[in-house]
Amino acid sequence: MNTMVLGIAGGTGSGKTTLTKRLKERFGEQISVISHDNYYKRQDELTYEQRCLTNYDHPNAFETELMVEHIKALKAGEAVLCPVYDFSQHNRSDDFIQIHPAPVILVEGILIFASPELCDLMDIKVFVDTDADVRILRRIVRDVKKRGRTLDSVVTQYLTTVKPMHEQFVEPSKRRADLIIPEGGKNPVAVEMLIHRLESHLASAGKEE
Repeated sequence: MNTMVLGIAGGTGSGKTTLTKRLKERFGEQISVISHDNYYKRQDELTYEQRCLTNYDHPNAFETELMVEHIKALKAGEAVLCPVYDFSQHNRSDDFIQIHPAPVILVEGILIFASPELCDLMDIKVFVDTDADVRILRRIVRDVKKRGRTLDSVVTQYLTTVKPMHEQFVEPSKRRADLIIPEGGKNPVAVEMLIHRLESHLASAGKEE
């Protein structure tokens, strides 16, 4: 299978998920999505209170080497069992998601471009660039409504780890991007450009079969 690996990175609340959904809706089963968030390390040895204090915005919080293995397997035409992360518990659940190989593997996450090993597997690297004030507002709404967090905990986490880690790791990783998209999935011109690029790849991959 002629597989293209598309990486979509950007800060928290930047619009990565919206862009990913737009592409998935457009191409369906021709795209398999693999999210870095699901590769947060298991922390069974810690209490819930201790897990709350973990710096989840540092590259060391992820089991990136497992994600690298899974992407290599998908490129080789093998299905993988992706772990599932429970944000309400700050820990992996016991569930898995089976991800099947596809002509396009979409890799999504805030820190994927901070890993040279992941970058080496990607054919196209897209960075979603959005103003910090917009991103923090989106994060507050998401974490309070969907992840059961309190407003105080979201603000504290943002100021103590999210913002400094963004400045230290996420923002510098933008230099590795092939394409920078302001506002992600809400940028129709950029989305159309990506769609045309993927259509071209899928057409050529179809001819090779």
